[in-house]
Amino acid sequence: MDAPTEGRRSWAAAFGDMAKLIPTLPLETRCPTVPLRQFSGFWLPEMILSGVAAVHTRFEPRPDDIFLASFPKSGTTWLKALAFATLNRAQHPPSDPGHPLRLRNPHDCVSFFELPSALSESTGGAQEDVFEALPSPRVLATHLPYSLLPERVVADSCSGRVVYVCRDPKDALVSGWLFMKKHTAATAKGAGGEDDDVPPTYPLQDAFELFCAGRCVGGPQWLHVLGYWEESRRRPDKVLFLQYEEMLRDPWTNVKRLAEFMGCPFTVEEETAGTVDAVVELCSLDSLKRSKGNRSGTTILGIENASFFRKGAAGDWRNHLTPEMAARLDEIVDGVLQGSGLTFGGAANDSISV
Repeated sequence: MDAPTEGRRSWAAAFGDMAKLIPTLPLETRCPTVPLRQFSGFWLPEMILSGVAAVHTRFEPRPDDIFLASFPKSGTTWLKALAFATLNRAQHPPSDPGHPLRLRNPHDCVSFFELPSALSESTGGAQEDVFEALPSPRVLATHLPYSLLPERVVADSCSGRVVYVCRDPKDALVSGWLFMKKHTAATAKGAGGEDDDVPPTYPLQDAFELFCAGRCVGGPQWLHVLGYWEESRRRPDKVLFLQYEEMLRDPWTNVKRLAEFMGCPFTVEEETAGTVDAVVELCSLDSLKRSKGNRSGTTILGIENASFFRKGAAGDWRNHLTPEMAARLDEIVDGVLQGSGLTFGGAANDSISV
């Protein structure tokens, strides 16, 4: 039996009585806006733990389910948009002015399945019925580490597929820090500022120390990434592992890989007609920023739509971290990933100009 399976089974009883377990878990309160609890080796927002229990006890997977997984601030929004646009291109051509991605935030098009309470409140349905009501194939997202995915989802007998996107941890740290600062400012003042023009309520040094200790949302980041990486090596037909930096460099090829893996490959005719290019353009940062659904309003989670779109770049950490900070984080990550075959690396100024 592999370690993730052992972990799932060791926590099986806890999922049935999560409300009693939560107060006993190690607590981290230094991360703004959300207290974290350490569960099965990872620091998760306290508010999602009941949802984690729910998906383990009540979620019923389907053979054609597709799960989009990621560590926070690692390309989640872009992956959601690309997967949604690719899978639904027959029903919603990417050139359609009324395309859902032109009207809604990608997070409202593809929901996190560990957040059934938020989704059920937005739809008016019971928690256990929300995902059951979605048409097949369902596309669902998660920030859960691989070891905390429900056993029914990852079992060899389940033919559902998982797409994971990872990002250089230095960029994930900086992006998460700026996102948290902006969200904190918006919560405190009722409105957000420009990307970096927010009160210094959460110093970078504090965020850096917590990240290096693994005490951040979803952390430790390197173990989160490693779990999916190892499973993608073991079962490449089950887990597609994408790297944000490679997607930036060659979005066209990676969208084709994504479509093939999801079971909806682009035809030669579609490629000739420019459908792949149209999907890439629809999901570009500029296009998503311009969309009606992202210029104002909030997602069903209460987070400002515009806050999910900043630079969409690789290497922005160079504008924030000192060389010493970068070297320290690299040393931590390299020590864990050594021998795994996984490395991080992207051009300093790659940008999401697709």
